[in-house]
Amino acid sequence: MDKTTIMVVDDSPFASKQIKDIVEENGYEVIGYAKNGEEGIKMYEELHPDIVILDIIMPGIDGLETAQILKKNDPKATIMMLSSLCDAGTLEEVRSIGVKYLIPKPWEDDVLLATLELLKKQRESQK
Repeated sequence: MDKTTIMVVDDSPFASKQIKDIVEENGYEVIGYAKNGEEGIKMYEELHPDIVILDIIMPGIDGLETAQILKKNDPKATIMMLSSLCDAGTLEEVRSIGVKYLIPKPWEDDVLLATLELLKKQRESQK
């Protein structure tokens, strides 16, 4: 079976590396990193990853705006958001874009992996 491909959009190289290490140990493949939303949108169009892990707070266009653009360009885009701000307002905004999962930073590895599993199953059931 092909590995599920992941693109990470986070302005923190430390966070990106942590995510890469966790997900690759668990059978996923990270095919791209972007430091900001603009880069992430361009990269998504080139790479078409299965899942995007997207930080909300970034310089330039933030994760919420990035998610909106990704969803507009590709309604099937599968996105998981990360944020140190996980209040009800943020969650509501994330949901209104059509993203189901928002994980608090710092994340717990098992939560991150369980969420990826859910997203992977959802994608497979849509095919």
